[in-house]
Amino acid sequence: MNIRSLTRGDGVVIGAAVLLFIASFLDLYSIDGVPDSVDLPNLWGSGPVLLGVVLAGIIGAALVVVARGLPQAPKVAGLDLGQFGIAFTVFAAWSALGNVFDPTGGADNLSSGETGDAGTGLILALIATLIMAAAAVATPLVPALKAALVGAPRPQNPQPYGAQPPAGYGYPGAQQQPGQPYGVQPGQPGQPGQSFGGQPQQPQPQGQAPQAQPQPQPQPAPSDFSPFWFAVPVPRPLFAEDGSQNTIAELAPGTWYLAVEQRGPNLVAQTQDGRRGVLQDTSGIQRG
Repeated sequence: MNIRSLTRGDGVVIGAAVLLFIASFLDLYSIDGVPDSVDLPNLWGSGPVLLGVVLAGIIGAALVVVARGLPQAPKVAGLDLGQFGIAFTVFAAWSALGNVFDPTGGADNLSSGETGDAGTGLILALIATLIMAAAAVATPLVPALKAALVGAPRPQNPQPYGAQPPAGYGYPGAQQQPGQPYGVQPGQPGQPGQSFGGQPQQPQPQGQAPQAQPQPQPQPAPSDFSPFWFAVPVPRPLFAEDGSQNTIAELAPGTWYLAVEQRGPNLVAQTQDGRRGVLQDTSGIQRG
């Protein structure tokens, strides 16, 4: 599970679930004139409230968060796991509303006496489930809630595309030869006895004109695009380079990817395992 895939809306859902759990230990209802010594039941003392409000809300929040953190959300009966979670949170809010209107259930039909009002725990449970359901439904629709909950760490030393990372960065680097100047590898420009192309210089006899060197071939003009690191704010698909709509990978928030080419408004991105594809939605990306 990728924690960095969670959004701000998921953070609101988690906070509401914590508030619901705390409210479950408070009073289910309150009765005027009852002494403080009387121990009124909490939300765990009522089966309908426990199953329809507390457990339904906590299970719904867990399904929403787990589905968001997984690279590919599992499906149940053709529906995503997150959609089941949203349905649970809405059902919990609906049940909490009904219990607030009638906290003692059918007991008020048995006598004409005072049966009590909604307690602190039940009122907080209604508030928590309403916030939870609203955040779960609005997260895919509101851009502010779709932003990443935890920002992606900036890459320490991004290497240009195609450059060999130094040793110790996680890739095998070139070994330094004993007695060799630091940073100079065999066959590199600047090493004694080597030309710019890495070929040894042939000594010229005295009195003999140096031979004409072949002229270098003109190089094509460099493109204005430079590879860069980027992170996406929300999970986005990476399509195949052949122009089809086949998804080869899904970019997850909190992970840095390398943009190696630009094709109009799209970017050709490379994943950590070397796969390349076209990112069609580049809105809101964070450059490294």
